[in-house]
Amino acid sequence: MAIRVMLVDDQVLLRTGFRMVLAAQPDMEVVAEAGDGAEALEVLRSTRVDVVLMDVRMPRLDGVEATRQICGGEQGGRDGEGPRVLILTTFDLDEYAFAALKAGASGFMLKDVPPDELLGAIRAVHSGDAVVAPSTTRRLLDRFTPMLPSSSAPEQREVDKLTDREREVLLLVAQGLSNGEIAAKLVLSEATVKTHVGRILTKLGLRDRVQAVVLAYETGLVRAGG
Repeated sequence: MAIRVMLVDDQVLLRTGFRMVLAAQPDMEVVAEAGDGAEALEVLRSTRVDVVLMDVRMPRLDGVEATRQICGGEQGGRDGEGPRVLILTTFDLDEYAFAALKAGASGFMLKDVPPDELLGAIRAVHSGDAVVAPSTTRRLLDRFTPMLPSSSAPEQREVDKLTDREREVLLLVAQGLSNGEIAAKLVLSEATVKTHVGRILTKLGLRDRVQAVVLAYETGLVRAGG
């Protein structure tokens, strides 16, 4: 079945460009559009969507709050889950993108990304993966984690549920290593690392590795710049 995509951006020309690119793909279908977050939430009440391409700076309701409501389960989707959100930003290291990751987005990309990368990101998000490059995530967090509140005890207790090996894997994920790089460093198979990452996400109640990285910073397991 085709991936059902929704475009949310207050610039009509940008939505038109994205729609043209997606329409040429046999496995994708643009099923809805919206000019701001409030309109997006309204449309999602009556339209099934798999992936939302979400701008962040929009009138009425911005993409961060819209993402929080979508990922918080207020919008129905496949198997009772809401659509996955892919944030589109104009500037790299945008604090709005960071807030959207915390709100539950599965990743972010720049609006001038090459079409092939955008299409690959949509497919990855639809399959359940995160599409923020680990190194980019770390740079984003290094810049904005000093603005975070201090670590909370409940979050720290959640991390304490992990085994020693799972904590080790989480630390490496947070340091920007891919599954393959973690496998080489720990002398494990890549499949084993993928299993560890899956267990970490389940135990911590997280959607993807992006949120795992955010949590590692918030709990102090990883320090900005370190």
